Amino acid sequence: MRLGGNLVLTRLLVPEFFGVMALAQVLISGLHLFSDIGLGPAIIRSPRGNDPVFLNTAWTLGVTRGIALWGLTLALALPMAKIYENPVLAWVIPITGLNAILYGFKSTSIFTLNKNIQLGKLSIMEASCQLIALICMIILAYLYKNIWSLVFGSLIGSLSTTVWSHFLVPKTKNRLVLEKDSITELFSFGKWIFVSTAMMFLATQADRFLLGKFFPLAMFGVYNIAVIFAELPKQVISQLSAKVIFPLISKFSHLPRNELRQSILRKRKLILFPLAVLVALLTGFGDVLIEFLYDARYKQAGWMLSLLALGMWPLVLYSTIDRSLYAIGKPTYSAAGNFFKFLYMIICIPLSYKFAGYVGAVLAVALNDLPVYLITSIGLTKENLSCFKQDILASIFLVTIITICITIRFIFHMGIPGMAIF
Repeated sequence: MRLGGNLVLTRLLVPEFFGVMALAQVLISGLHLFSDIGLGPAIIRSPRGNDPVFLNTAWTLGVTRGIALWGLTLALALPMAKIYENPVLAWVIPITGLNAILYGFKSTSIFTLNKNIQLGKLSIMEASCQLIALICMIILAYLYKNIWSLVFGSLIGSLSTTVWSHFLVPKTKNRLVLEKDSITELFSFGKWIFVSTAMMFLATQADRFLLGKFFPLAMFGVYNIAVIFAELPKQVISQLSAKVIFPLISKFSHLPRNELRQSILRKRKLILFPLAVLVALLTGFGDVLIEFLYDARYKQAGWMLSLLALGMWPLVLYSTIDRSLYAIGKPTYSAAGNFFKFLYMIICIPLSYKFAGYVGAVLAVALNDLPVYLITSIGLTKENLSCFKQDILASIFLVTIITICITIRFIFHMGIPGMAIF
């Protein structure tokens, strides 16, 4: 639905609008990650995860955090507008930032269902609210042809999710509660989640902050179209990791390490090899996909997609296993990996852009997950959860599929993926 909606919206709106929204979302998602104390993972992992007092304390902290985040968007909107020399950001950021308040008021029923791996109701809610948001965006874009269709469409989607969440589990009625023991438990686990997610923001959003400054706004909007497709494997695995892998591993984290490792590897291969096919197809035929789906304004996204999709592979490898480190109470490896990824980004992207322009900058972004993969692998090895052999086999499979894709391209005189634009 997200992809389908994006195809319609790109025909109704100019690329610059997507660039402005990307900058606003970078700031807002950054504030979310920098203030994340892991309320959801703490509920899923805790033995008190079904205790109303514990849940209401977590909900109260979430509400407080949401209001504080919106206050920060008000304070940072004008500086962001000046940095990126775009006055519209001064209005887009605080209005889009209202999503933070709506997010804070969401019911803890979401985490309860996730903890018990009861995903049916959650999936229906998320798909329906996403559809509501997209329909609103498309109608507003058709009528007004301006950036506010994206802003208000996202707010309507968030509002519908928040309201719906309070009807997921009828017995759950959240109210304002602050209990000392619950706060202590939430923060004892949450402090490492805070460090990890703060590092994750710096690592995952540095490209948008830097490229938003280096690239013209229209080109930055085109880059974000390529990112939407390149991150398809990431979106799949992030949903599976948060809603299936982490709750399952948390339930069985008491098992001996070797037994836990074997259990994870058996399930992991069922995810890893299909994702390898998806990465290979996006790498091999991403430019064809862009050319087929978008008009000439977005053609440059083709070569970007081929590079970025291949760069997703290290992320796929570590994202299918790193939650096991969270489940055994070792999130520090993820924080360290994201810290080194951030250092890589702030050094390599400016240098690559200086010496090789757009292509160099995008190539630097494509390689940015290697530091996280290396640090995560070290952590898994130390905790007797290594999956290096399976990674090698899956990577060989990926290279084989990409080779087949390139062979097909040469048979039909299509050249190297993404290079036809040059």
